[in-house]
Amino acid sequence: MVKKLSINGKEGFILTILTMTSLLKVTNGNWFVRPAVPTPTVSSQPQVPCFFIFGDSLVDNGNNNNILTLARANYRPYGVDFPEGSSGRFSNGRTMVDVLAQLLGFRGYIPPYALAQNYQSNTILRGLNFASGAAGIRQETGNNLGAHFHFAQQVDHFRTTTETMRRIFRGDSARLGEYLRKCIYYSGMGSNDYLNNYFMPNMYPSSYQYTPKVYAALLLRDYSQQLNELYDLGARKVVVIGVGQIGCIPYELARMNDNKNKACNDKINKAIAMYNAGLIQMVKRFNSNLPDAKFIYVNTYESSKDLIANAATYGFTVIDRGCCGVGRNNGQFTCLPYQIPCPDRSKYLFWDAFHPTDHANQIYATKTYNSTSPSEVYPMNIQQLAMA
Repeated sequence: MVKKLSINGKEGFILTILTMTSLLKVTNGNWFVRPAVPTPTVSSQPQVPCFFIFGDSLVDNGNNNNILTLARANYRPYGVDFPEGSSGRFSNGRTMVDVLAQLLGFRGYIPPYALAQNYQSNTILRGLNFASGAAGIRQETGNNLGAHFHFAQQVDHFRTTTETMRRIFRGDSARLGEYLRKCIYYSGMGSNDYLNNYFMPNMYPSSYQYTPKVYAALLLRDYSQQLNELYDLGARKVVVIGVGQIGCIPYELARMNDNKNKACNDKINKAIAMYNAGLIQMVKRFNSNLPDAKFIYVNTYESSKDLIANAATYGFTVIDRGCCGVGRNNGQFTCLPYQIPCPDRSKYLFWDAFHPTDHANQIYATKTYNSTSPSEVYPMNIQQLAMA
C-alpha cells in the first residue's frame, strides 16, 4: 500500500523514502538499458570560463542529498541512465544544465555547491551548481517538503564562493571582476512558487491573499531584487528561465477531476503566463538600466507547448504520464525507491510526475543554446551570449 510521507506533519509533492527496512532487488535487464539519445558535440575549449547555476529540482544535482527533506532524488530509479547513477538529479539522466554544460564545451558536469569544500581551486573556478529541489523565490515556498535552499540563500552561497575565488586570485578584485563578467549564470526560479505555494491552498494562504496578477507582481519584485544582488556580485551574462506549462505536467493532470477532454489545467497555465510576461519585461529593464548587463529570457513555456504539439516530431509517444511514478498518469506520487520505470525513456516527455526525461532536457537545452526564434529566446540564445 502506498502512503504519503511527511516531515513534521507536512505533506509534499515529491515523494521520497528516506529510510527503508528492505529494498526490492531488481533483476529486469531493461531497467539498465540506456535510451539512444544523441550526445551534444563538446568543443575543444569551453566557450566561457565558468558556468554558475541557480534553480530548483529541474536542475538540482545533489545539493539536497544530505539535508532533511522530501525533495531528494538520490535513489534508484533516478539516475538510471546517468553515468554517475543516483546523484540527486530529478531525472533518469541529464538535466537541462548538464546538456548546456556539454554544449558550452565543458569536459565534465558542473558540480554541486554542497560538496564545494572537497573541490580543487580549478574546479570552483569553472563554476558551481547552487540549485535546490523545492526552492522558490519566496522564502516560505517549499517548506511543506522540508529543508532546501531558497533563491536568496543560493545567492548567498554564490557570495561565499566569490570570496573563495578572491583568495584564489590573491585578493585582486579587478581580475576577479573581469573573470566573473565572462561567465554565464543560469537562473530558473518560480515553478515552486506556484506548485508548492500558490496552488497549494491547504498549506499556504497566498492564493487567498493575492490575485494571480498581484502574486506574479510580488514574485517579480523579489526576483528582480535578488538578481540585482547577483549582478552586484559580478554576474553580467545571465540566463533567466521562464516557467513551463505546469498545468500540463502529470501531477496536475492526475489532480483534475476529468482530464479526458482537457490536455492541461488552464487556470494554472494562465497564472504562469502572467509571471512569464513580467520576466521578459524585467530582462529588458536590466539590459537597459544596468551597465554591461546581458540578460536573456528563455521562454520554456513556449518550448514546452512546442514539444507537446509536435511530440511525434521529437520522438515522443507519451506526453501525459510519467515514465515512473504512482497512480493516475503516474502523477500522484514521484518514483518510488527501486521502482521499475518504463523500458524506453526516450519516448516519454516526463520522467516522473514533475520532471522531464533526459531526452526532453536535451531538446530544451538545445533550443536554449541555438534557437533563432525570438519566441523561444530573447534577445539572443546562449551560444550568442557566450560570444557577446
